[in-house]
Amino acid sequence: MLADAARVYAGDPGLRADIARLRARIEWNTGSVHVGHRMILQAAAEVAPHDADRAREMAMFATALASFGASSGVAIDPVGLVPPADESDPPRRRAFAGLLAGLDHVTRGDWAQAASVLRDTFAVAESCDEDDQALLPNLGIAALHLGEDDLALRYHTLLLSRARDTGALVLILYSLTRRGFIEIATGRWTAASAGASEALPLAEGSGQPGLAVLPLSLLALTAALRGEDTFDGHLAAAEQVAAAHPVGVLENLLPDMLHWAKGLRAAAQPATAFHHLEQIAHPMLQHLAAIDRIDAAVRAGQRDTARAWTDELDGFAAATGSAWAAAAVAHGRALLTGGDAAERHFEQALAHHAYSRRTPDRARTELAYGEFLRRARRRVDARAHLRAALEIFEDLGAAPWAERASQELRASGETARRRDPSALTGLTPQELQVARLVAQGMSNRDVAAQLYLSPRTIDFHLRNVFAKLGVSSRAELARLPFD
Repeated sequence: MLADAARVYAGDPGLRADIARLRARIEWNTGSVHVGHRMILQAAAEVAPHDADRAREMAMFATALASFGASSGVAIDPVGLVPPADESDPPRRRAFAGLLAGLDHVTRGDWAQAASVLRDTFAVAESCDEDDQALLPNLGIAALHLGEDDLALRYHTLLLSRARDTGALVLILYSLTRRGFIEIATGRWTAASAGASEALPLAEGSGQPGLAVLPLSLLALTAALRGEDTFDGHLAAAEQVAAAHPVGVLENLLPDMLHWAKGLRAAAQPATAFHHLEQIAHPMLQHLAAIDRIDAAVRAGQRDTARAWTDELDGFAAATGSAWAAAAVAHGRALLTGGDAAERHFEQALAHHAYSRRTPDRARTELAYGEFLRRARRRVDARAHLRAALEIFEDLGAAPWAERASQELRASGETARRRDPSALTGLTPQELQVARLVAQGMSNRDVAAQLYLSPRTIDFHLRNVFAKLGVSSRAELARLPFD
């Protein structure tokens, strides 16, 4: 209301644009992403004749929203609003120009151009201020779209550090949850769960109930991956929030996340799993869940669909040079063929996995390869792959997948010896957050300030951590393998 009232009286074009950007940001985070898209695009067009830099940044926000499905129907080309930047321009201007063009290519599904432009942009951004709270989130978004796991993790970690330093609570929530996508993909499931658990009370205390939907969805997703009983509660809570409150930019992404979680939960029922996984519509979520989707389609007898999904991913892999995507393509080809061809594809997949941090996907390939070899009566050859899969699944705490690998190993004639899981997996997400920060050398008071909890609460959690881990000092805690 204040922004709407102020804009009526603002005569300066730059001030009007800043007010419009604030108003649009409120809308796309806590209202309608499509209305927010229209607001920012119209304001960019209005300010373009007066301030090209402001117009470029606002147009970039519009393309970022469009990359998540925002469509307001406004006949304004964001890329054409301002001239492109050149080599003589300051790095920040060039970075925003690159994001504008690159995210527009993402929206159009032109992955080759998107990869080329955005990777140049990432290089330019190295010369920009690492505290830039307008640039960092959008660099992180671009990296998520391309599946650049290391960069996406880096940008969101930088943003999180900056947000903690400045007390920007909603940016803390934002960076914790967006970082969660990469943590899930790369097997850092405990960190993803801990981040979502930290973000949830921030969302619930923000006065904007819709902000809680992403932490709840991430908790449901990690619970599904691990086969935890908390899944139903987190799923129900996420669906209740989504039904009762606007969720802004997550409007198109949220249903996909929940279908992914439900598909994982139903992995033992291929037809049900396929029913959910085929409904994932956004490319980013399709790519994150690629092996889950292809495997479910093959197991449900939907081979034509599995082939189409594999072909689409092949185009993405070729355009971006992504190792994890190439591995998923080879995995899909192996499931769709037989004999020597399947074995060659499995070997190719494992070769690509060696250059990717997505250890859960590698474990899935090891498991599928072991299953293939066992069914071909090559039980001795199968065991090495099944052992490798079981070890990774146990490290991840992926109980349903570990059980499947263990059953296959027993069927191959070898008894799987259950390893003792790390005591770290017995910590609650809040206890893990406290333990990590204390292990870094922070005092209880500093940890309390970092997590927006009372020092008394930190003392309580730390006593539990010491008891569960069997340590008696902060020095012992610092020696534990939290990563």
